[in-house]
Amino acid sequence: MEPATNASDEKTTPLRQLEKWTDWLCDGRVGPFSAAVAFALAYCLVQTVVMTLSSHVVGTGVGVDDAEQLMAMRFLAAGYGSSQPPLYAWLGILTASLVGTSILALKIVKYALLAGGLIACFAAVRRLGYSNRAATAAMFGLLLFPQIVWEMQHALTHSVAVFCFSALLLLALAEVQKRRSAAAYVLLGLAAAAAMLSKYNIVIFIAALFIAALSLRETREAIFDGRFLISAVVAILACLPTFYWSLTHLGDLLAHGGGLGVAEGGSVARTASLGILGLGNAILNFAGLPVTIFAVAFFLARKEPAPSSGLAPWPEKLLWRAIGFAVVVTLAVVLAGGITQFRDRWMLPVFVLLPAALAMRLDTMGEKGRKTQATIVFVGAVISILVLPVSWYMHVHGGDNRGGIVRMDYASLHSQLTADGPVGTVVSSWFWIGNLRLVDSDLVVLDDEIPDFAKSIREPAVLVLADDEEPASVIFDRIAEAGYGMDTVHRRVAVPQLFGGMPRQVTVTRLHKIEAQ
Repeated sequence: MEPATNASDEKTTPLRQLEKWTDWLCDGRVGPFSAAVAFALAYCLVQTVVMTLSSHVVGTGVGVDDAEQLMAMRFLAAGYGSSQPPLYAWLGILTASLVGTSILALKIVKYALLAGGLIACFAAVRRLGYSNRAATAAMFGLLLFPQIVWEMQHALTHSVAVFCFSALLLLALAEVQKRRSAAAYVLLGLAAAAAMLSKYNIVIFIAALFIAALSLRETREAIFDGRFLISAVVAILACLPTFYWSLTHLGDLLAHGGGLGVAEGGSVARTASLGILGLGNAILNFAGLPVTIFAVAFFLARKEPAPSSGLAPWPEKLLWRAIGFAVVVTLAVVLAGGITQFRDRWMLPVFVLLPAALAMRLDTMGEKGRKTQATIVFVGAVISILVLPVSWYMHVHGGDNRGGIVRMDYASLHSQLTADGPVGTVVSSWFWIGNLRLVDSDLVVLDDEIPDFAKSIREPAVLVLADDEEPASVIFDRIAEAGYGMDTVHRRVAVPQLFGGMPRQVTVTRLHKIEAQ
């Protein structure tokens, strides 16, 4: 007589199914790829396709950050103003040359960089000798940062590049340590250059990573190798055109310096206290959620056995020291510069290595570490999936205030602008007007932050102002400095908005060249 079979043995419980799915993400494969890498690739591909198709069907534009890129993607230059390096715009120009100036080009750039950052983090942890599970936990741990899993989905551009090339720089350093070849040193130089050309605050990450590398015997030998000069030369040559451009366009380079709140405290002590408080708040807002989730995951695994972890291996020391040095460098910059205002995403170069460092530590803790890593992978995967429909909604609907520019009917605006004849250049007071290049890719679109403003104007030119918060006086000054005047007759245009919104009122004024006396 056969023993009775328990129904629970015949059916896999939902909890067990989730555990199997998590284990598959940690250790499974999809063809030649790790399951975690396949997840990242599929996720970014879905976002690229869905966001592009939804915009095409509904007829929406893009947000402020992407609209700025549309303005810059028209021409190749060593710099584009707006206090940002040019690499993101270069990638946009390259992509647009293949698929046209479109939302598809914008999304390909963004999600290729996002996928590249996730996969580079995974590969770096594996290259440093840790388990597939640790690499997977490091990758999904990155998706616990709200600025990565959410804010990068509907905004941000240069910060996405910083994320990608920070991870690639770590991978390149690991490759140099493992394989001291000329090719590896060339790749290290290219990764450092790409990071520098992504966003200027990446210098904190680069400095902290190389200081940490010099503090460890295993990596110090690779840095002191004569072939490291190859990396330095490659990085300098790649960055030289932009460095020269920055020195000759200091006004454009420092255009957003006022957003740092320098010396707003009045006295030195008051400014320092405001800076430290602001930095602490930015750190909490940026890293608070992932640290909390890691702590909860570790608590849930408290009953699992864990061998004595002993001293940390050198790769883990490298990451923890890099994070520590980054915090110290950031604090020094804040105090020396009198900075009092911060945005959470500015902490990305400081804490981008945090999930990898934590995942490495867990790899030395036996079953307790494995259980914690699995929880991190599960939570990161679930959060990233739950974000999908919300990100789609934000992409086509935008938000209030400036987010509403997504819903404007730019085809209607373009037809009204050209009703009295062709238009070569559209000038406005901020980036929203870049969406017109989705309608006419040959159109020159300028705002007050585009360098070489006067040389860029192609007649006939019009000034288009929306009812927004940006003061128009700055763009008036740029127009006058360029030798142009504004017609005394203004035209009010009603631009329809999707989803039943009230039409947006826009003022259109023709510009004319003022003859020199």
